[in-house]
Amino acid sequence: MAGLNGGGTSVIVRLEIHKELVTFGKIATAIGDAGGDIVAIDVTRASKTTTTRDITVKVSDPEHTESITQVLKDIPGVRLINVSDQTFLMHLGGKIEVTPKMPIKNRDDLSRVYTPGVARVCMAIHEDPVKAHSLTIKRNTVAVVSDGTAVLGLGNIGPEAAMPVMEGKAMLFKQMAGVDAFPICLDTQDTEEIIRTVKAIAPAFGGINLEDISSPRCFEIEERLINELDIPVFHDDQHGTAVVILAGLLNAVKLVGKNLEDCKVVITGIGAAGIACTKMLLAAGVTNVIGVDRQGAIVRGESYTNSAWEWYANNTNPFLQKGLLSDVIPGADIFIGLSGPGVLKADDVKRMGTDPIVFAMANPTPEITPEEAEPYVRVMATGRSDYPNQINNVLCFPGIFRGVLDCRASRITQEMKLAAAKAIASVVNEDELNEYYIIPSVFNTAVVEKVREAVMEAAYESGVARRRNQRETHDAHHHE
Repeated sequence: MAGLNGGGTSVIVRLEIHKELVTFGKIATAIGDAGGDIVAIDVTRASKTTTTRDITVKVSDPEHTESITQVLKDIPGVRLINVSDQTFLMHLGGKIEVTPKMPIKNRDDLSRVYTPGVARVCMAIHEDPVKAHSLTIKRNTVAVVSDGTAVLGLGNIGPEAAMPVMEGKAMLFKQMAGVDAFPICLDTQDTEEIIRTVKAIAPAFGGINLEDISSPRCFEIEERLINELDIPVFHDDQHGTAVVILAGLLNAVKLVGKNLEDCKVVITGIGAAGIACTKMLLAAGVTNVIGVDRQGAIVRGESYTNSAWEWYANNTNPFLQKGLLSDVIPGADIFIGLSGPGVLKADDVKRMGTDPIVFAMANPTPEITPEEAEPYVRVMATGRSDYPNQINNVLCFPGIFRGVLDCRASRITQEMKLAAAKAIASVVNEDELNEYYIIPSVFNTAVVEKVREAVMEAAYESGVARRRNQRETHDAHHHE
């Protein structure tokens, strides 16, 4: 997922200034010389010899902040206590909170929400566990679970450091789809222990969103949880990515006048997302998919230590093409990059089929930049927010979970994912569709409702919805 690559921002630098050693004028000049623009100055404390000031400085980017702080550290008599920018300030104390739905005003209210009145509700659920879906937060609550091993672009940074990402995810669930989500970061990387822990906390939740768990452990964790729990489990890095990529491709091929089923698709980076994306394409009827990893194209007859690659070799690359990316790319209609920066060269794009479609998803630096690809590519998408056609999972997971909670689905099937992809694609009208608009904006409010309806419809058809007639029970969700 992309960070916003916007213009200037402001940072607050807290300095302890030794009055006898340095004047404020000298500090202001140093900041000015380093290209910083002082917007405000607040004195936070003063003693006989020192003053502590918060200086708000306008900067152009994080590197600029670095150079200014370096200059300040080098001034004798100045101690840099803290630097915080708007992003850090938004995170103070975390980004989400729990609020009650109604106030407890008097003893009477208290006896209803808690003891003794609550006992009747507890017993009702004890006698009929299905009532948990209507009488507790289960109806609208998802756990966002991570072990911090594969955090977007940062890798294995551990559970504490992963929390800001999971909190952000919970904010998106709530704002986009009215789903209450709670971040849970686990201090274990043991597959069995993660499975056991998620199963143990599952009673409170109506769904589990797995996030940022490294491959190949994520496959077993997800598969086992899907089979052993009766609520939907969705590893967003795999399936959210696959759904949104397919949505973009459905519109891209429509634009260039090709049939998706007939396209030759080359994918680089055969990890969690690459495999899920391939399964999604196969489910959508594509037959010629070639996966390329560091060692080259994955092909039947080779032996692989990674069991997921064994499956991959047996189910893809029907013409047994071998070699590096540059060997298998000629004639490809679609390139999907889930690998790393600079993997695709302009020469490769030149040798693709007519009207090539390139989805370069590596973040923050794509497999090929839109500028390099521009002369040769017909449709280009990336994971970044500062280029057109951003492939962002936010288009998928809020609507999918809104739908599965509303029809009380027990799992998320391939049909439901395909339906979600088609729903996202359908938000872009025929007359709006063009090279720079193949996928709706993450702020397009029509997306969630369309995805929700399509997912519920598919859930009923797949036989996994456990709530009778969806029309009558629509009261579960009044969407603003």
